[in-house]
Parts: sequence; C-alpha cells; structure tokens
Amino acid sequence: MPRLVFSLLVIAVSVGPLSAQFLPITEITVPELYQHIAFLASDSLKGRAPGTPEDWVVTDYCRRDLLQSGWQLMGEDGRQPLQVVTAVDTGSGNFFRWSDQTVKIGRDCMPVAFSANGQRSAALLFAGYGMDFSEDSLSWHDYRDIDAAGKWVMVLRGDPEAEQPMSRYSVYSDLRKKALTARDRGAIGVVFVSGSQFDAEEKWLPLTADGAPRLDDLLVVQIKREVADLLLHKTGQCVDSLEARLNRQLRPESFALGVDIEAGVDLLEKQCTTHNVLAILPGADSEVQGEVILLGAHHDHLGWGGPHSGSRRPDTTAIHNGADDNASGVAAVLEIAEKIAARDYPLRRSVLVALFAAEERGLLGSRHFAENGPVDLHRIKSMVNIDMVGRLDPDNRTVMVGGTGTSPIFADLIEKQIRSDLFVVSMSPEGYGPSDHASFYARDIPVLFFTTGAHEDYHTPTDDAERIDLESEKAIADAIAELIVELADTREEIPFQEAGPKEMPRPRRFKITLNITPDHGARDVQGLRVQVVTPGGRAQRAGILKGDVIVEIDGRPVRDIYEYMHRLSELKSGQRSSVGVLRNGKKKIFIVEL
Repeated sequence: MPRLVFSLLVIAVSVGPLSAQFLPITEITVPELYQHIAFLASDSLKGRAPGTPEDWVVTDYCRRDLLQSGWQLMGEDGRQPLQVVTAVDTGSGNFFRWSDQTVKIGRDCMPVAFSANGQRSAALLFAGYGMDFSEDSLSWHDYRDIDAAGKWVMVLRGDPEAEQPMSRYSVYSDLRKKALTARDRGAIGVVFVSGSQFDAEEKWLPLTADGAPRLDDLLVVQIKREVADLLLHKTGQCVDSLEARLNRQLRPESFALGVDIEAGVDLLEKQCTTHNVLAILPGADSEVQGEVILLGAHHDHLGWGGPHSGSRRPDTTAIHNGADDNASGVAAVLEIAEKIAARDYPLRRSVLVALFAAEERGLLGSRHFAENGPVDLHRIKSMVNIDMVGRLDPDNRTVMVGGTGTSPIFADLIEKQIRSDLFVVSMSPEGYGPSDHASFYARDIPVLFFTTGAHEDYHTPTDDAERIDLESEKAIADAIAELIVELADTREEIPFQEAGPKEMPRPRRFKITLNITPDHGARDVQGLRVQVVTPGGRAQRAGILKGDVIVEIDGRPVRDIYEYMHRLSELKSGQRSSVGVLRNGKKKIFIVEL
C-alpha cells in the first residue's frame, strides 16, 4: 500500500488524477471512489492540514480532476486563495503591572487569543459579569453605575447561573461578547478572572487560532484569582466573595478599585495560504442559467493532530488521514461532477462545485467563499453539502439529511429523489449544522446537508480508507447526483425559509460527561441513542455500547438530548451514577464511575 500511495502522489502531481485517465467517467464507480479516497487519505498527504505542501497537492488534484471531467475552472485557475492563522504565540512585549507590582506572564497573567496588540495604562473598574442587556423578563446591567470610558474593566467569567443546565444568561456569557460589550461602553481593556464556582482549577484559555477575527482596538488578558485579589485589596473584597454574592443575589455590583494598571499584549500569528477549489458547469437555459446550484465538500483535515487540533486523541501525535472526514465527501463530489458533465443534455441552471479549505478551523473556506465568492450570493438557489458519507452504520443504515426545512420544496423532493435499497433517510429540518452549509444558511440560502454521521474513528488516526463502505457511498453519491440534476432542472422556484437558529447555540459547560457522541439524526427513539463510545471513557468502562439508547440517569428519565444535558449538569465528580439503556428492546442498568 505505501508504494501504491506514493505512485498515486507522483501521478497526481505530474499528470493529473487517475480516474479521468484510465476509467470511464459516465457513471460513479466503486474503483473510482476508492482511488480518490485512498489518495486523499494516504499517509503521503499527512492529514491535509491547511497551508502545507500536501494541501497544495490536494487542491491541484481536485482542480485537475474537475477540468478533465469537462468543468470550467473559476478563480485563479480553479483556486480561490485565503489566509488562515495556524498558530498564535506570545511575543516579548507582554506585561501586567500596577504600583510596584509586576506579575509573571504565563504564571499569573496571559493574553487572550482574540486580543489586539498594544499597551494601555488606565484606572481599573470591577464590572461584575460584564453583561449589559434588557429582555422582556430578564435584564442585567453591570455598566449602569460605572463609567468605563477610557478604563480597564475586571470581568468574571461565566454567568450568575453557570451551574444551571439552562442558564437564562448563557447567551450573554461568551467571552468575546463580554469583550465587545466592554468596548461598546468605551473600555480600553478587559481583565478576565475565574471565580472558584466557575473554574476551581483556573485553567488558562488556550492560545489557539479558532478562525474568528481578533479585536483591533481592545486589549484582553486573563489573570489568576490571587492577582485579582491583590488588585481588590483596597476594597475589602475578593473574587470568590464577589462571585458568591452576585450568584446569590442575582443583582449586579460594579465599582472602582482605586488602582491604575498598565498592561501590554504582544501576540504573534503564524499564517498560511490555502485554497478553495472552484469549477462551474454552465446552464443552458437563457432564462435561468445565471442561477446556481452549489455542490460543496471540505478537503482539509487535522494534519498530525495534537492538542487543540480537534483530534479526539489530543495526546497522540500521528497522521490523521480523514478518509471519511472528508475524503469521502470530496470523492463523492468529484464523481458526481463527472457523472453530471457526461449527461446527454445540459442542465437548465448552472452547477458550481466548491471544495472548501479549512473547514476544521471553523468553516473558514466556506465563510470566505460566502464573503468573496465568484458569483453573487443571490444567484445561489441552493447549496448541497457533503461531509462524511463513507461509514454507513450497518445497524440502522441511515443517511442523515439536514436542512430539509430551509425550503418548502425540500422534504417532498427528498422523499421523491433519495431512494435506495442500501440505506434509509432521516430528515432534519434545521438549517444550521457543524459543517460548511452553515455559512450559506446564515445568508438565507436553502441548504441540504448529507452525512452518515460520526463513528469511533472520527477525528482519530484510524479514520483510514480501508474502513470506508464503498458500495454504500456509491449509492449515496448516485442519489445526490440525481438530486443535483433535479434542482438544476426544476421549473419550480426554490424559495428560502428559516428553519432554526443561524448560529451555533452556546454549548453548556458540564463538569462531567459520559464520553459518548449522541446520534443527532435518530428520530425514531424516545431517549438518546449512542452513536460513538469513546475508547477508555466512562461509558465504555461501564459497559455501554454503540447503539444503546439512554433512557434514564439515576432513575430520572432521559427523553431527548435536552433532558440528557439537564441530567449531565446534575452529576458530580467522584459519585457513582446509574444509567439505564435500551438494548435490543430490553432495559439494562449500568453503573458509571464519575
């Protein structure tokens, strides 16, 4: 296999993809799918991390295949470049001091990754939880009794109901949102600190590149409670007493500390260039050829993994080949593109293929396309996204289709078009999802999202080509190809309708998890079906298996994911809990050590 993979790499760089040169292109075939996946998920490509030499090989491979299939390359010879921040580190200009006190960077103080660079000196105020809002039945105004203009503000992390599973304040407790609120009130800098109730261990926020832009005019740092207590000394207060009082009284308390601080932030960003791959098959109907059906998948993966990479084994440094995530999706798109181009008659609307970069870094490629695309977004009538379609669960044979509520025609269309003896379809109306279609749903474009879901090898070094269910992927790709044809040829309008939130709901903070991945596509169960059991985790040690349906925790019912989240929030480290599951129709009880 290594010799074959090396040969494939050489051929891809020098003369283009194998599939277009040696195999028929009129139909999707298992050998072609395997050739694409085996190449993209080979050790030679080292996990397809953005900006690496291997990433450039991938984009060249994809654009050559599309070109040889008869598609017209767009952008810069099929590439749309974008800059991606790959790492953030501290420079030599970080400091934090007041009076005759200077604290140590890395031990007592750390910059926050989204901070601006610079130096500021000003008075310090305590601004509680840093929230300032009014709703119909809820309000909180930390800035009502202070003037933050031109000053630093010390802000607690979390919110006054952080221990509650469904805190009323959670939407306002995001650190970036708190920083923006402080900036809106005229503050020049924010000092975050964690109370013991929120985080007894006081873990630093990691300096990682999450894809979100840095603030360009606000310094943001984090300090340890011991340092914050020294700053609070003149007021007779301490962080933990303030946190406890705010949480108990549910009433803001803000004041001046009577001390000036001076701080500097010096963050160094490492950037790379990566590319979306773009190609179009122009429509033939003069009335609608300007309208576009967008077919997409992301081509990047996690590289060598490691801490903060997204790997589910962050302590293991090894090539994460990403055969299912998302070589399977890229292979499906390339084969669908070949099949569509080989049709006897052209489509009415144009079809645009986009293979997105840096999805694993926060949908960066699709976001860049949506903001700087080669076509006006109003011309995109639908976006179909393929992400992980190579590991059909042999037990339930389910293909999950998200976004079916984002256009009123989608549900009936899926019922009519997506049929197979090899799989069943589970439809979900919500438009938002953790993949590239979210970038388009946020801009009022109807979206459909195809996936066979997570599995034990997801985001690990064992997601390899040999584990792909090629026959099932072929059936899925054939079905999506027919759907693309229908969308491009239909004389119906494809109107947009909103179906759920347009951004990711803020995840709740749990002290305890069972180390499982829920089956979000399961619609036929009352409870929570387990899709992935993390090796060595609490659930596996207790005996819980993939496919089990969790129906109770500590004797209290679990009917859906929301009730499951609520039960998790009540668990405490060190206790033993009972978890009731349904397995093959029979109820079993397992004891989980927390």
